[in-house]
Amino acid sequence: MAILQLEDGTTYTQQSEIARELAPLNIQLNRWPVGDNPEIQELLAKDALDDNQKEQVLQALDGYFQQLSESAGYQSRDLIVLHPDIPNLDTVLSKFNKCHIHADDEVRYIVAGEGIFGFVRPDGSQVELTVQPEEFINVPANTEHWFYLTAARKIKAVRYFTTTEGWTPEYTDTEIRSGALLILAYESTFCLMLQSSPYLADRIGKS
Repeated sequence: MAILQLEDGTTYTQQSEIARELAPLNIQLNRWPVGDNPEIQELLAKDALDDNQKEQVLQALDGYFQQLSESAGYQSRDLIVLHPDIPNLDTVLSKFNKCHIHADDEVRYIVAGEGIFGFVRPDGSQVELTVQPEEFINVPANTEHWFYLTAARKIKAVRYFTTTEGWTPEYTDTEIRSGALLILAYESTFCLMLQSSPYLADRIGKS
């Protein structure tokens, strides 16, 4: 179930309320069932998947891809799998936790885990949307946004593309006012400092 939080702390969980708050951004948020295939459920419960396992999940969900291909011309899809044991996970995430836009829509289908999208609305206010399993989101091109993981740091999401060329992030100068993200950015920077400085890590470990 998606959760939307405003800057003043107001939280919405009802689909109708979330849709109302996101309406100025034209963001699509729908619920797409994953199904109850036991093999797919077993794969989604794993932290890491090899390429063959990813393709097995994708093929099981390709009915949705076909719908998008026919209705909006989508040409390809992949499955992104993030978890705490991925080397340099903080470096990977640092590409997306700053405010940016894309030249193309950002289309994601969350099949396991969860993540948080932040958005800048036309009036300058900022909101954060936690997306969870079986939720499909389409963020229109040129929408200022950012993304980070929740404390569990796990997500599996199908990404859909009309072309890969329009998906490169273009960073903006907008400051993110979310306290949660500022804390996350600090922690990520600190982790990177520890990775690059064995001396600092050793000193902290002895303190």
